[in-house]
Amino acid sequence: MRNDDSPPPPESASSVSPDRPWYARRSTLAVAVAALAPACLAGWVLTEVLGGSASDDSRPPRIVMPLAASKQATPAPTASPAPAPAPGGSGAAATTPAAKPLAGRVVVIDPGHNTGNFKHTTEINRQVDIGTNLKECDTTGTTTNAGYMEAEFSMDVSRRLRTVLEAKGLKVVLTHEAGTERPFGPCIDERARIGNEARAEAVVSVHADGVSAGNRGYHVILPAKVKGGGADTAPIVESSRRLGERIAGNFARTTGSAPANYLGSGTGLVIRDDLGGLNLSTRPKVFIECGNMRDAKDATQLSSPEWRQKAAQGIADGIVGFLGG
Repeated sequence: MRNDDSPPPPESASSVSPDRPWYARRSTLAVAVAALAPACLAGWVLTEVLGGSASDDSRPPRIVMPLAASKQATPAPTASPAPAPAPGGSGAAATTPAAKPLAGRVVVIDPGHNTGNFKHTTEINRQVDIGTNLKECDTTGTTTNAGYMEAEFSMDVSRRLRTVLEAKGLKVVLTHEAGTERPFGPCIDERARIGNEARAEAVVSVHADGVSAGNRGYHVILPAKVKGGGADTAPIVESSRRLGERIAGNFARTTGSAPANYLGSGTGLVIRDDLGGLNLSTRPKVFIECGNMRDAKDATQLSSPEWRQKAAQGIADGIVGFLGG
C-alpha cells in the first residue's frame, strides 16, 4: 500500500493496454512535431526574405515560396518569342510573303518609236521585210502641239508599266530604252524578233496617235490573219484578241477614256494587216494607241504624269488578267 504523497510507481510495459502499445504515444508526438516543422520553417524563410539585412549587398536576394503554396502554384504559361524582323524591315514581325502566281513569266513591252529617230531619218527609212511586203524600218512618231514627242510618251508609260508588272513577279523585257547606246529604232522586224526570242506570253507596243483635232479616244490594234514570207499570224490571232480585249476594258476603266470616236465603231478594237510588229510576231501581241496627240483635250491627258500612271496601270491590269493573275 502506498500513501497519497508518494509518487506513483512507474508504469510497466505489462500495464499498457494491449490495444495501445507503449510506442504509440511517441509516434503521435512525432507526427505532431513533423506537422508543425514545415509551417515554422516557412515562417522563418518568409521572415528572412522580408526582413533580411538591407546592407547585405553581397548576398543575392532569395525568392522562396512557402512549401504549401509552392505545391499549389501553377507555372504561368511562357509566351512564344516574337519572330525576328526581316532584314532591313521596320521591326514588325516578319511574315512569309505570299506566293506570286505570275513569278518568272515573261512579258515584252515595246515603246513606240525612239526620240533619236528625228536625227536618223536615212536609217529609219530603210525598207525591211514584214512578210507581206516591205516597209520602213521605223518612223519618227508624232508630237503634241506643244512639242511633247510620242517617243517620250511611249517610253515613260512603258517604264511605268514595267514597274507595275514587276511588282506582280513578272519578268519584263523592253525592246529598247532611252539613254542606251541605241540612237534610233529598233526596226519593226527586230521589235517583233525580240518578243519572239524572249518567248513572251504577251507583247504590247505602246503608242499615241497623230490624227486631226476632234478625233479622240484610245484604240487597241489586233493582228489580222495573214500569211506570207516570214509572216504567219494564224497561231496568235485568237490569243491576241483576248489580250487586246482585256487591255481595252481595263484601260477604259482606269483612265476614264472612251474608245476612239474615229475608228473601231466605238469598240476600241481595230484589226490591221500592215504592221510588221504584228505580222512577224509569233507571240500574242497588240498595239495600243492611248489617245490622239493632235487633239488638245487628249494631249492634255497624255502630257500629264498622273494620267500616264493610270494608263500604265490599265494596260498592266489587262495583261495580268490575260495571264490569269
